[in-house]
Amino acid sequence: MRILIALAAALMVTGTTAAQAAAPAVAAAPNINVANVQAHLAKFQSIATSNGGNRAHGRPGHKASVDWVKSKLDAAGFTTQVQSFSYGGATGYNVIADYPGGDANNVVMLGAHLDSVTRGPGINDNGSGSASILEVALQMKATNFKPTKHVRFGWWGAEELGLIGSKAYVRSLASADKSKIKAYLNFDMTGSPNPGYFVYNGREAGSPAGSVALQQKLEAAFAAISVKTELTDVDGRSDHAAFAAAGIPTSGTYAGGDETKTAAQVAKWGGTAGQYFDRCYHQSCDTSSNINATALDRHADVIASTLWTLAA
Repeated sequence: MRILIALAAALMVTGTTAAQAAAPAVAAAPNINVANVQAHLAKFQSIATSNGGNRAHGRPGHKASVDWVKSKLDAAGFTTQVQSFSYGGATGYNVIADYPGGDANNVVMLGAHLDSVTRGPGINDNGSGSASILEVALQMKATNFKPTKHVRFGWWGAEELGLIGSKAYVRSLASADKSKIKAYLNFDMTGSPNPGYFVYNGREAGSPAGSVALQQKLEAAFAAISVKTELTDVDGRSDHAAFAAAGIPTSGTYAGGDETKTAAQVAKWGGTAGQYFDRCYHQSCDTSSNINATALDRHADVIASTLWTLAA
């Protein structure tokens, strides 16, 4: 009895409830090793080089990328499926991967597009986002993360032709399954060579309720590593759009593309004013050398931190 009284007194002093004291501590998100992300990018480059120089929809480089990503996830114990769809007279593919466990009625989903344009291998756009979420997924297994919410990943096909793969996926879901997805985070270009640190604006026109909360979690994760951010209106140009249209809260991060970096942004982030964030956007020079490792590392760490916070 004296032990119970002492515990109660201690809880009163600290302001902690008995339920909080009994709850297990939530494991901290791992620090993502950027070398692992870079190794995934090297694989995407190798696939493109061996398949006509690109990983575009309907081309062998895209299917080879799909098969390789799926093999890595299968080996890590994910439940995977390849969803096929037709567009422009060619077959496209999405990879969907579910991590074991968690509340199936409360799904957190992360996604990135896996296709490139036909003109190049697409290593920043969007090998970077694809490789980042792949490494985060693999670290869930490596750290034996046990989320309370169910976690799902998607690698989308034919984004470059109009968000075709992600739209096909959302369209394939029954209404009840759509309602189970409580958050979708998108990562499209996270290693831009003249990088910025943008977070999707949760108040952008068409953003569902709950999107601001996701935006704020991403901002907080950047702030925790002392990186300043700016909000960006993506204007439906990436794969979050299909989820937002279905009423699913969305956000994401972006290192910049074919926009010109300002002097004010250089003061905040470094880099070169008056140049694109990605000078090789949609060009043949979007190769492994078109990546800023620091930006890639920071975005990957933010992805992991935000996922651990949301899912645990």
